[in-house]
Amino acid sequence: MEKTFTLSEAQALLPVLENLMVTARDARSQAETADRDLQQLVGRILLTGGMQIDPIATSALRAHRERQVQRFRDALAELNASGVQVKDLEQGLLDFPCLMQGRIVLLCWKIGEETIEHWHGLEEGFIGRKPIDPSLFGNLSTHVN
Repeated sequence: MEKTFTLSEAQALLPVLENLMVTARDARSQAETADRDLQQLVGRILLTGGMQIDPIATSALRAHRERQVQRFRDALAELNASGVQVKDLEQGLLDFPCLMQGRIVLLCWKIGEETIEHWHGLEEGFIGRKPIDPSLFGNLSTHVN
């Protein structure tokens, strides 16, 4: 069975998860910028028939790219290890499996939201988000797996 969260458990993880998502997005952006810079360098070399390049600067750019790719992978690995579902990294969407009235649903959170205030069924996705109604969820602070 997959990990399930109570609302309070999911809420408590938000600061760490938000930081990981920001790190992953930043690292991916920096790696993509380094990729573009390397592609432009290759293009200039091809156009000029083998122009002189600065091997130290080129190596530094490649090393920077690799560090950013590793930062991205590490952040995603930590997110996945937490048991949350990363639905859209760019939008900052996370889902937390939660037991509601004997069935698994997803608590839904998006970067920029202060708290988790929505949920949806397994097949509904972000567009099907509904406000959390305490009467449907009962006591979400009690963890039942």
